[in-house]
Amino acid sequence: MKIIKYLFFLLLLVVIGGAAYIAMTDGKFQVEESRVIEAPEELLFNTVNEYKTWEKWGPWMDDSDDMIMEYANQTSGNGASYSWKSETQGDGSMKTIKVAPFTSIDQSITFITPMGESKSEIYWKFEKLESKKTKVTWGMKGEQSFMEKAFWMTQDSTLSQNIKPMYSKGLEKLDAFVQEKMKEHSVHVDGVTEHRGGFYMYIATASPIADISQKMAQMLPAVMSYIQQNNLPQTGMPFTIYNEFNQEQGTAIYSTGIPVRDEVITPADSNILCSSLPQQKVVKTTLKGDYVNLKEAWETGYKYIEDNGLEANSASPAFEVYRTDPSIQPNPAEWITEIYIPIK
Repeated sequence: MKIIKYLFFLLLLVVIGGAAYIAMTDGKFQVEESRVIEAPEELLFNTVNEYKTWEKWGPWMDDSDDMIMEYANQTSGNGASYSWKSETQGDGSMKTIKVAPFTSIDQSITFITPMGESKSEIYWKFEKLESKKTKVTWGMKGEQSFMEKAFWMTQDSTLSQNIKPMYSKGLEKLDAFVQEKMKEHSVHVDGVTEHRGGFYMYIATASPIADISQKMAQMLPAVMSYIQQNNLPQTGMPFTIYNEFNQEQGTAIYSTGIPVRDEVITPADSNILCSSLPQQKVVKTTLKGDYVNLKEAWETGYKYIEDNGLEANSASPAFEVYRTDPSIQPNPAEWITEIYIPIK
């Protein structure tokens, strides 16, 4: 009988000692993962800030077939929230606490477990890098309860070791999701219309076709600067006129211009000149998407001309108008470019 008492007493000491050890163990934790993604920080911020996108790239979605998402009326910005229910993953909710547009997002996450509610802080950081790249950091920090510390002490891995692979996988899926979103595009032939023409300021050059984008990035700001310095009223969006486009030789002669209200006489030594487009009949084609799809859009426009028995007017150069400013709209899938091919 005494032996049983001693064993019970010994067991009690072990339990008390273990409880004391667990209680004194620091339960604070912080874990984060980062990934450099080739996408603008605005696009990545807007994607993460909208909870309805999370089911497209959330790492836990692959591990649960029974997860039910429930969204509040507000799903982005301060106060936005959503919740989930799952037999395999458990229940929980998330709420946005603070957003700093395009740089950071702070959230609160709650897990409902057999041990009670567990709350932690979630944070996102978006660091703009060169060449339209963004460093995205996804982190979680908090303090474990007594029961949570006890649970993880019985596991082969720690809480942080379980979270890091999930966050790494989530950032990888976020990268893939955003890349696919940026590739989305559509081409639509609007048909025959009348272009009103008008005066424009421009710079002309010749270069390999492969260098057009790089050249335009230098030419357009120079034209815009001239217009602003001389207080010239801008009457339309920037465009490029293709005076000559030799696909076989891979070269082009072209002008990058901006429409203005009146004719302007520039100094004789100025490389920025003024000209005018005539009012003319054209076939208009609209591309919604990245500029890499312009070749497809041009081919679609010329095919429409051929299929409808029309004839391009070779005496008047074709041109494309950029209706979207990439510095304002970071998602290439939303860029609008109009192509005008003069016809006889």
